[in-house]
Amino acid sequence: MDRIIVFLVSAVAVYLATFLILKKLIPVLKSKKIGQKIYEIGPRWHAGKEGTPIMGGVSFIMASAAAVAVYAVISACRGDFSAFLPALLGYLMALANALIGFFDDYTKLIKKQNQGFKAWQKLALQLVAAAAYIAAMKLCGCITTALPIPFTDFELELGVFYYPIAVLVVAGIVNAANLTDGIDGLCSSVTAVIALFFGIAGIVFNASGLALLSGVAFGGCIGFLMYNFYPAKIFMGDTGSLFLGGMAVAMAFTLGEPLIVFIAGIIYICEVLSDILQVGYFKLTHGKRIFKMAPIHHHFEKCGWSEIKIVAVFSAVTLVGCIVAWLGI
Repeated sequence: MDRIIVFLVSAVAVYLATFLILKKLIPVLKSKKIGQKIYEIGPRWHAGKEGTPIMGGVSFIMASAAAVAVYAVISACRGDFSAFLPALLGYLMALANALIGFFDDYTKLIKKQNQGFKAWQKLALQLVAAAAYIAAMKLCGCITTALPIPFTDFELELGVFYYPIAVLVVAGIVNAANLTDGIDGLCSSVTAVIALFFGIAGIVFNASGLALLSGVAFGGCIGFLMYNFYPAKIFMGDTGSLFLGGMAVAMAFTLGEPLIVFIAGIIYICEVLSDILQVGYFKLTHGKRIFKMAPIHHHFEKCGWSEIKIVAVFSAVTLVGCIVAWLGI
């Protein structure tokens, strides 16, 4: 019952706070002309989105930070802070990625273009954040070098190789979530489903820290969707998408099942694989393409799917992925 209360209270509180923050934040961003710049190579109908306020991710980050801080104090007073520590470390990692995204968004705004950090700069910072997270988890005794394999009772002992693999998993999922944020409501909808999955896992497996993480992620995504669903009144920017990617992978590590995020986050994986395949095939064939446009949500846009249909289908696929992932825990 305690985990159910933690999930519900945190979800409702962050939902309401996110909704109210955005109600005040959107007019401020509009007045300061903090709006999205659109790629010239993107779908032509995206031109109408130019000027839509960005960096809306700060809303659910602020709301969730308050909820996590309150729970940290409560845990310390109850004497069970050590049980909350893996979730706290995961949340701090997500915040570190949000900070990377914030500076990236800020750079775009100052330069008045849709390019912030260079790709290698952003990746280097993400790898540092991931490495710091894995190191902290190890030092605090929150992880071992044995990697649980989904759908089996087998754990693969990786020894020292666990650490670089774990760092790549963290950075990979963070970037995959970032790529998923390409049309109105997509990243927040998909991540809401993933958060709900991990919330149920936290309740069933008696993990209050996981219930909190999933609760704040779910509440934040739903609150943000009130303004981000098509036609979006605000975008989360890299600030929000990198944070949500960090939260998704943090929930997997907090559960003790890092690989489960690849199944529950099947859309994340499809998005990043479509981008890798497109770029690789383009270079190998000197200009040919597999998809009409990558990441894959843009391919479906160019096939005539509406943004609402893409969000609905991708969310449904995520739900199926989460059901399969449940069987693999």
